[in-house]
Amino acid sequence: MSTSTVNNKNAKQIRARLLQWYRIHRRPLPWRDTGDPYRIWVSEVMLQQTQVKTVVPYYTAFLERFPNVRTLAAADLQDVLKAWEGLGYYARARNLHRAAGLVCRLYGGNMPDRWEDLRALPGVGDYIAAAVLSIAFQRPFPVVDGNVKRLISRLFLVDQPVNSGSAYGVFKELSAQLLDAKAPGEFNQAMMELGALICAPRRPGCTSCPLNALCGAHGLNRTDEFPKREPRKPVPEYDIAVVVITKGNRVLITRRKPEGLLGGLWEFPGGKVRENETPEQACVREIREEVNLRIEIASSLTTVRHAYTHFKIRMHVFCCRFQDGRVRLNGPVDHRWVRLSELSDYPFPKANHKFMDRLAACMEGRR
Repeated sequence: MSTSTVNNKNAKQIRARLLQWYRIHRRPLPWRDTGDPYRIWVSEVMLQQTQVKTVVPYYTAFLERFPNVRTLAAADLQDVLKAWEGLGYYARARNLHRAAGLVCRLYGGNMPDRWEDLRALPGVGDYIAAAVLSIAFQRPFPVVDGNVKRLISRLFLVDQPVNSGSAYGVFKELSAQLLDAKAPGEFNQAMMELGALICAPRRPGCTSCPLNALCGAHGLNRTDEFPKREPRKPVPEYDIAVVVITKGNRVLITRRKPEGLLGGLWEFPGGKVRENETPEQACVREIREEVNLRIEIASSLTTVRHAYTHFKIRMHVFCCRFQDGRVRLNGPVDHRWVRLSELSDYPFPKANHKFMDRLAACMEGRR
């Protein structure tokens, strides 16, 4: 369809019906009880690629620990990562911490209210900038997320695949035409809320939707055809050898480089199993290459699976005893020999948490 088909009459009807519905049915979420740009910013960062029910407890605990941008900027990154532990997509936490420092240095601890300034902060893309500026400052910027794209694609029968490279511009233009400039923050939240609660990906609740009479897909009984999507490539799965090395009553943990996937987090050392290599062989090789130690495999602890955005892993976890050598790092940036009771002091990836309750078995028969 052409974006020109969104006429003023339709836009006015959509705004009125949507806002009326939202004011009655919106969920009582903690970030909706504040006009503080910092708190709204934190919520929007957490909500990227993460469900609301998962975010709520993290949001509350995070703000108890870092109640304003100054406390966040002054915090150690390890403390920030620990508060974020389990929420995933850790680059969000690293960027949030870096951006807080810039807000304090450049803007005296006050969140910037200009698009160019906010957009220039680490981790702040178009979506977060539009959300913060519209909700906290009532600036007329349309928000485009997955919920909004799904809703708009059904309303206007948009043939553009929502996951195509050119989709953002199409949906941003349509969102801008619909936006209620008098209440942009409320309207943006209403669009996202309707997409989350009613206009669901599967089995949308069309009978209770305030926009059903204006929806092209509903009128033609074609809601299951929208949004359009390009086929996804198969997600690869890799075998990983993970090693729990015991030395007396302690185990070895290493910290990843600050950038990249899981940057700055601690983990049990290991690495990818090569072609024509067994997990046991990879275990010995990786420890020799990564931390310069010689080990003895005591037992297989468990095998766990974990999924990331673009790939999956199958983790083969081994209990191993330290034999000899001195830790020399090749990849990690730090290491610790710690007691099991001390592991909770360090931020770990969620994949490592999947076997932590079994670690006591590795301490049996240690030397």
